[in-house]
Amino acid sequence: MSTSRVRLSPEERRLQLLDLGARLFATRSVEEISIDVLAEEAGVSRGLLYHYFGGKQDFREAVIRHAVEDLVEQTAPPATGDPLERLATSVGVYVDYVIANLTGYRSLVRAAAGGSEDLRAIYEEARSALTDRIFREDSLGDHLHDDAATRLVIRGWSALVEEMVLTWAADPSVMSREALVDTLVGALPALTGVVSGDRPG
Repeated sequence: MSTSRVRLSPEERRLQLLDLGARLFATRSVEEISIDVLAEEAGVSRGLLYHYFGGKQDFREAVIRHAVEDLVEQTAPPATGDPLERLATSVGVYVDYVIANLTGYRSLVRAAAGGSEDLRAIYEEARSALTDRIFREDSLGDHLHDDAATRLVIRGWSALVEEMVLTWAADPSVMSREALVDTLVGALPALTGVVSGDRPG
């Protein structure tokens, strides 16, 4: 008995293509993510991809945005539990995501630092979303003050997390994944505690 194919809406089809494109992000640099590569690997026509994304650069940016939005979604902490344990879960997922998408993620960091305004904007949006979530999720209980100084420290901590994870990925023998996560999580209250100590009573 034959089965009828489910007809996807244009938005569902576009999302499906973005999911396929995001898979390229795991093993290819930003520069290597292209309509031609996806068309060949997914067995779809280039014309279809141009129809949904307009051009090569638009396609690349859409795929990268989709990938980083997926990162933000995946690293959302559990809704309940001890604040630092929830943060540890989130950081652990981040570590696993970077390892699973190492080539693409590393090239995105380089591209964001190297002059691509559009990719830098996508990267900064993701960084801001992750920073805002630390305050929204109250990662340090009642001890995290939402002010300019603390946000500066949180942004610096985020950069520390990214750098340590990428460096660790090149040589995981330095410490275990669990030790890495514990170190990163422990650094946050240590850093924000310094700022809190400078705050007038």
